[in-house]
Amino acid sequence: MRILHTMLRVGDLERSIAFYTEVLGMRLLRRSDYPDGQFTLAFLGFQDEADGAVIELTYNWGVTSYALGTAYGHIALEVPDAYAACAEIKARGGKVTREAGPMKHGSTVIAFVEDPDGYKVELIQAKNRG
Repeated sequence: MRILHTMLRVGDLERSIAFYTEVLGMRLLRRSDYPDGQFTLAFLGFQDEADGAVIELTYNWGVTSYALGTAYGHIALEVPDAYAACAEIKARGGKVTREAGPMKHGSTVIAFVEDPDGYKVELIQAKNRG
């Protein structure tokens, strides 16, 4: 078994695709409309679906927002340098909600950003694997 994707419901598909591609640097891998079900699916990732987990954005036609609930946590992305990633995300118009720095009760450097629908994305600085 392996993780294939994480699905998020979004209120504006174009805005969300722009965030994940232009701000976080993912690629739009595929997109499909389902007129009978009145929804569109878009799959985005840093690599092809066969090579790793991706994000599935689900847009239900006519639904512009969702209550996020209290059970959802966040998506985590590994970055080489969390400080540089935050600066680049802000330069691209992204919202950093927790600046890069050591996590509370630990030394791992993390940061948090928020997508246009309010979903949290954690940036975890890669540890030196040398």
